[in-house]
Amino acid sequence: MSMSLSDPLLIIAAWAVAAGSPGPATLAISGAAMAQGRGSGLATAAGVACGSASWGVAAALGMSALMLAHAWVFSAVKVVGAAYLLYLAARSLWRAWQAQGAPATVPPRGRLFMRGLLVHLTNPKAVLAWGAVFAVALPGGAGASQVWQLFALLFATSAVIFVAYALAFSVGPVARGYARLQRAFDVAFGMLFGAAGLKLLTARLP
Repeated sequence: MSMSLSDPLLIIAAWAVAAGSPGPATLAISGAAMAQGRGSGLATAAGVACGSASWGVAAALGMSALMLAHAWVFSAVKVVGAAYLLYLAARSLWRAWQAQGAPATVPPRGRLFMRGLLVHLTNPKAVLAWGAVFAVALPGGAGASQVWQLFALLFATSAVIFVAYALAFSVGPVARGYARLQRAFDVAFGMLFGAAGLKLLTARLP
């Protein structure tokens, strides 16, 4: 890339903070890891990472500019995303409402992967974030190789963050704490997913 060494490091650091900040994606990963174990957390993390990569490729191909130019595209994805987050909120609250002590069922890894994928693919702000970092980080007239190099760096950073969440929240003490306080965690996850869905529903283009 035709950037000084400090520029990509600063951009990667900022991207890592954004990727690791609490949100629907990290909630989905941490919830799966605590409730169903490391493999489930990693499957969800893989889905989230693929969703992030999909938006990154879309931004590189001009999707973020399309959304900014045609607000209805952003609005359509936003409504679908908000509905999915509210669905996850309802599922979490329903689990909290059900009687405790029932044997836990571990969803198939493919379903967890799809859950992580959908959490990210239904968030239109993700493609705008990718588009913004491309616009800020790349010099004017940047070639395709520079775009894809930056994409690879940011995707790798995101993937490391998501995997770290899955590993951290699946360790024994955390999982045992979840088992003891399952109802409280499910209520908290339900409220957080619900808040994220409502926030997305009211989001506007920058």
